[in-house]
Amino acid sequence: MTATMNADTGRQRMRTALFLAVAMAATVGSALCFQYIGGYIPCHLCLEQRTPYYIGAPLMVLAVIASLLRAPARLTRGLLGIAGLLMLYGFYLGVYHSGVEWAWWQGPADCTAGAGPVDTGGKGVLDALDKFVPPSCDKAALRILGLSLAGWNAVASLVLAAVAFRGALARD
Repeated sequence: MTATMNADTGRQRMRTALFLAVAMAATVGSALCFQYIGGYIPCHLCLEQRTPYYIGAPLMVLAVIASLLRAPARLTRGLLGIAGLLMLYGFYLGVYHSGVEWAWWQGPADCTAGAGPVDTGGKGVLDALDKFVPPSCDKAALRILGLSLAGWNAVASLVLAAVAFRGALARD
């Protein structure tokens, strides 16, 4: 009976890690779609908010593999716990950026984006720089149902943190 319960919990942890890997990849993928398809140039804080996802998604793939290879349960639990901490950090970043957008507090001094290559149109780079102004962190480029993308990132991060911690703390 106990072996069956442990196997069920192990499968549940594996499904949780798989869900988190897909959800994290989809979340950061949607941000990349807004950037490359929608044309929304990210600010410095927007780029920083992607970091927990860039780390967390591969980490959750590793947790799935560890679970499939029947590694000790504490390894998968530990990876899920780390994912939960990463998503709490993502929640903090989302709330911080939203607060900057709503002018509740000041943003960082270097609040400009590294926007990538600039078309100089045959002129010098300095001429092109005069025309390009990277977005500021205190201006929301888009609001959906009243929340900016930073606000939605905070919501997504909090939900994913709860899922990760639930999986990490599940009883064997």
